[in-house]
Amino acid sequence: MDAYLVAILTVAGVYVVLALALNLQFGLTGLINFGVVGFFGIGAYASGIATETLGLPFVGGLMVAILAGGVTGVGVALLSLRLSGDFLAIVTLGFAETARLVFNNEDWLTGGPRGFIIRTRPVMSGLSRDVTAWAVLGLVAAAALITFLVLRRLADAPYGRILRAIREDDLVPSTLGKNVFVYRLQVFVVGSAAMAAAGSLYAHYVQTITPDNFTTPVAILVWMAVIVGGAGNMLGSVLGALLVTVLYEGSRFVTAGISVLDAEQISALRFILIGTVLILTIRFRPMGILPESQRRASASVPPTTP
Repeated sequence: MDAYLVAILTVAGVYVVLALALNLQFGLTGLINFGVVGFFGIGAYASGIATETLGLPFVGGLMVAILAGGVTGVGVALLSLRLSGDFLAIVTLGFAETARLVFNNEDWLTGGPRGFIIRTRPVMSGLSRDVTAWAVLGLVAAAALITFLVLRRLADAPYGRILRAIREDDLVPSTLGKNVFVYRLQVFVVGSAAMAAAGSLYAHYVQTITPDNFTTPVAILVWMAVIVGGAGNMLGSVLGALLVTVLYEGSRFVTAGISVLDAEQISALRFILIGTVLILTIRFRPMGILPESQRRASASVPPTTP
């Protein structure tokens, strides 16, 4: 049971990084990115190829993953950020599906449906299985904490206020001389790089990745984490990711005793349970469990004298 709990927390830590990155893009800036799994997968495969094919250590693979995610983010952003709303969502969703097809069909590079085996561990070798599991959990938790602190600092800075202004009405910061496109580009690239970093951590944890690891249901879980936790609130994203992951993994115990359903139906039932939680959250807590705090202007306008 302890090993299973460590595994759940490790996966939850990966989802925390993904949720924080998406919250930067959507929660703060209003960018609808349905291509989360595309950047997640690119980071995983880039890190795996860097360590297993090129012989780099884990840190080198992580850096390659971040670079690959950032460069890909630049390409996608330059093609789509002048779009908005549903159009941006469709483009990013198409990118994610294109990435999955590349992972599935380029056997010479990714291993295709057979999977890509990664032997390089993110921690020192020679440790026992239990110690290794705890060490990986510690590494993932540290990565999640660093991501949270950096993005929380960014959100609380004047830069974050500009992002919120762009989210609410991009015409206002534009008239004040802010280059809205550059800010959106920066946010999209930073978020994409963070998603790719999460992919690197995940790949070296599970050690065998396939295109099925980077499908739409994964993106749904990340989006649910942001919405349930509270869009625009970094701490809410952490809480949402933990709740969604624990609920999704814990639902295995609820559905395990239903013998009349096959594995595919049980998997669908688990998503129904999570969807029900999402509906209830939106109904009773439409701004999420930890909604974004509404800041008031620090300075008030002095009263005018008649």
